[in-house]
Amino acid sequence: MFTMTLAVTLFMAVPIAMSVMAGLVENYSVGLASGLTLRWLGEVWAVYGGTVFASIVVALACVACTLVLGVPCAYALARSRSRWARAFEELLTLPVAVPGLATALALILTYGHVSLLRQSFGFILIGHIVFTLPFMVRTVSSAFQRHELLALEEAARTLGASFTQRFLGVLVPAVFPAIVAGTLMVFTLSIGEFNLTWMLHTPLTRTLPVGLADSYASMRIEVGSAYTLIFLLVILPILWLLQAVSTVIQKRYAN
Repeated sequence: MFTMTLAVTLFMAVPIAMSVMAGLVENYSVGLASGLTLRWLGEVWAVYGGTVFASIVVALACVACTLVLGVPCAYALARSRSRWARAFEELLTLPVAVPGLATALALILTYGHVSLLRQSFGFILIGHIVFTLPFMVRTVSSAFQRHELLALEEAARTLGASFTQRFLGVLVPAVFPAIVAGTLMVFTLSIGEFNLTWMLHTPLTRTLPVGLADSYASMRIEVGSAYTLIFLLVILPILWLLQAVSTVIQKRYAN
C-alpha cells in the first residue's frame, strides 16, 4: 500500500516539479546546465501580475455571494417536501453537468449586450457563482437535514424563538463546519476555473488561469512555467491556510 501511494504521489508531483524547474532555468531545452535565473518570473510578474490580485478578489467575492445565496437556499431545500423544490435542486446542479463553455455562451447571449457588465470582472463573477453555487448548496443542505437539527429547531420554536433567531442563532452555528467546507470548495473551484472564465474574459479582465493559458500559448515555455510557479506560490499558502482553519473549526465542533 505504501509503495502504491508513493508511486501515485511521484506520478503527480514529478510533472509539477519539472514545470517549476523549467521556469527557473535559462533554457529549458538545455536544462539545469544552462543555469538558474529569476528572469522569467520577473517577466511574468510584469505582464500578468494583475491577474493574481484579480483572481483572489473574484474568488473571495464568489465565496461571499455563494454564502449569502447558498446557505438560505440550502435550508429551504432541506426543509421543503415539495416536488418543485426537488426540481429546482436538479436545475441548480445543471451548471455542474453542462460544459463551462456552454454555460458561458448562455450568459453571453443573455447578458452580453450590457456593455458595462460584459467588460467588467462582474461578468466573470456571475459565471463563477453559477458554477460554484451547487457545491455550497449541496454541502450545507446535507448538514441541515440531520435529524438532531430538526429537534433542535423545534425546541427553539417551542421556546418562542423567531425564524431569524432560530436560523442565525441555532442552525447556522450547528452547520458551520459544513459552511466552512463549502467555502473552501467554492474558493478552490473559483480560483482555478478556466473553461467558463476563458469565454467570459476580455483582454482587460484576465484571471490567473486565463493568463496561464495565454503565457503558454504565446510565449516561451520558460515563461509559462514561471507563471505556473507564481500560481503555486500565491495559491498554495491560501489553500493551506483555509484548510487549517477548516480543520480547527471542525475539531472544535466535534468536541
